[in-house]
Order: sequence, then C-alpha cells, then structure tokens
Amino acid sequence: MFDAFRGFRAVLYKEVLHVRRDFGTLFFSLIIPLLQMVLLGFGIDTNVRQIPTVVFNADGRRESRELLDRLKNSDTFRMVRYVQNDSDLNDTVISGRARVAVKIPVDYSDRLLHNMSAQVLILIDGSDSSVAGSAIQVATAIGLDESLRRALADRATFAIDIRPQLLFNPDSRSPNFFLPGLTAILLLNVTTFLTAFAIVREKERGTLEQLFVTPVRPYGLLLGKILPYFAIGFFELCLIVTSMRFIFRVPIHGSVLLLAFLSLPYLFAALSLGILISSKANSQGEAMQLAFLTILPSIFFSGYIFPRETMPLVFRVLSYFVPASYFINITRGIILRGATIRHLWLDGLALFAIGAFLLFIAARRFRRKVIMA
Repeated sequence: MFDAFRGFRAVLYKEVLHVRRDFGTLFFSLIIPLLQMVLLGFGIDTNVRQIPTVVFNADGRRESRELLDRLKNSDTFRMVRYVQNDSDLNDTVISGRARVAVKIPVDYSDRLLHNMSAQVLILIDGSDSSVAGSAIQVATAIGLDESLRRALADRATFAIDIRPQLLFNPDSRSPNFFLPGLTAILLLNVTTFLTAFAIVREKERGTLEQLFVTPVRPYGLLLGKILPYFAIGFFELCLIVTSMRFIFRVPIHGSVLLLAFLSLPYLFAALSLGILISSKANSQGEAMQLAFLTILPSIFFSGYIFPRETMPLVFRVLSYFVPASYFINITRGIILRGATIRHLWLDGLALFAIGAFLLFIAARRFRRKVIMA
C-alpha cells in the first residue's frame, strides 16, 4: 500500500526548497493579492461625491450665491469653473472637465423677492449613469428643501424650481455608458498581452543573445516589435467600434476619424507598456502575471466603473498615470458627447507622453542588457 507513495517525502522537500528559492512565485502569490486588496479597498468609493460642476450665474446676487453654497455644502458638487456665457458652459461639459452644469437665470433673485417661482437649469452628463443619478437626486432634494424653508419663513408658494436635464444619454441605456469605456479596457488587454511576450519569447528561444551581437539598436528593435501589434490593435479597434454601432446600437455623435486618430497614442502607450513588461520578465508566465497586474488598475482607477472624483487624493493622482483614464474620456467624449479635437487634444498629448516615457525606459533596460552581454 505504501509502495505507491514511495518518494513522496523527497519530492515534497524538493518542491518546498524550490518555492522558497523562487522569490517571484512567492511575491505574486502572496504579496500581489494583498496589494490589490489594499489599493481597491482604499481607492474605491461607491458613494458619488465631489462631482466637477461648472456654473453660469447670470444673477450674481445674494439669493443665487446662497443656492450655490447649498450645492457646494452637500459634498456632491465641486465647483471647478465659473463661466459667463452658455457657450463656455456647454463646452466645459462636452470636454469632460465638468459632469454637471448649473445655470441660474438673470431674474432669479427678482422672482424670489416677489414670491414668484424661479427656475434653475441643471445640465447633467448622462454618459456616466452613477454620476447622473446622484446629481439629479441631490439637486432636486436641495431645490425642494430650499423651497420648503422659504415657504415656512415667508408663507410663500414653492419658490425654487430645479429643472434637471440629462445630456448625451437621455434614455440611460447601459450599453451607451459601458461600451465606450470597455473599448479602452479591451484594447489594453489585447495589445499589452501580445507585446508582453515579444522579448520574452526571444529569451526562451535563445535568440535574444543573437540580437545582442547584431547592429540592431534598442529603439529599432522595440519599434520593430511594436508595429505588427500596432496594426492588430488598430484592426481590433475597428471591429469593436463597428460592433458597438451596428450590433448594440450605440450612437456615435462625434467624428469616427477623430476617434481613430486619437486611438493611435493610446495604442502606442499600451504597446510600450507591454514592451516594458517584456523587457522585465524572464518567462512567459511572469510576463502574463505582470501584464495582468496592469488590468485591474485600468478598470478601477480609470473612471470606467467608479468616478475618479470619489477617490482619495493619492489614488486620484495615481489615476493620471493610467493610460485608460485618458482614452475613456476620449471614447465617451467622441461617441456620446460629440467632442472635437479642441476638447480632447490634451488627452491625446498625455497618452503620447506616457507611451514615449515607457518606451524610453524599456529601451534603457534593453541597452543595459546589450552592454552586459
């Protein structure tokens, strides 16, 4: 009976020694899940707070300022900009710099002083359903509470009429909200995993040493590795956008050509990240683990599911280093809000800068290996 288990102790001892000496396996199996739990536990807050809000206060008197103070003190709205005309108000929302726009008419105070109903227009970006629902609920509640307070004090009729208007996704369709953001995650997944194996494959086949003795320069090697996957990523983008439009019936309000153009720096950043992972990993298993490590921050810290405004300051700063944060604003901006290059050029520039920095780090690592060889 015991003959079938002969060698068990020896093999067990050998595997324990192997695991103890393999620091990479221990690190990924024990430390990484704990690190992810800490990041997500502290960084994710499902309560919508501090929604970026733009204000056009055409009245400017005490009554209008009191209403704005009520909105700010609710902790739901954060006034990021004050404008002087309707054009700037709309542009701020279309560009994504604000999720809510408040317009107080010029006769707001006069109507209240004469015990008449005064309307306040609340424009809400419907491309983020969680933000839209919270903004409508809180703004309406504040308007009702202010009206009741005035009614009890002055025996007046309901004075403040909050008029919320949902922009860009008035039907609150889930595909309209999720699919433009999902485009960024899918592209990152495909391109990063493909390029993460590029140099690792050379290492495992033993051909990397042959490249060291050739006149190929680091940037030439890395760009040569990137370009084929760049074409694959762009073709994948075309498939995703086509399926989104004709299968899921998501309307595209902006320019498809602009979307294709601004996707190029995002693909460049994602491919550069994959190349950096590939230059760091020593095996395909390690490359897969490192590539998977980048997916969760891209989902949770990019604004795809949870608004970035609800994150603590440290994690909000961290989100600016996540390429998906910028591309999600680009996809939702073009597809849902009809944004133009005037609204989104800064996001494209940030993606190009991130990609260039990642490629520079990968090239330096590769150059160091060439010198050591």
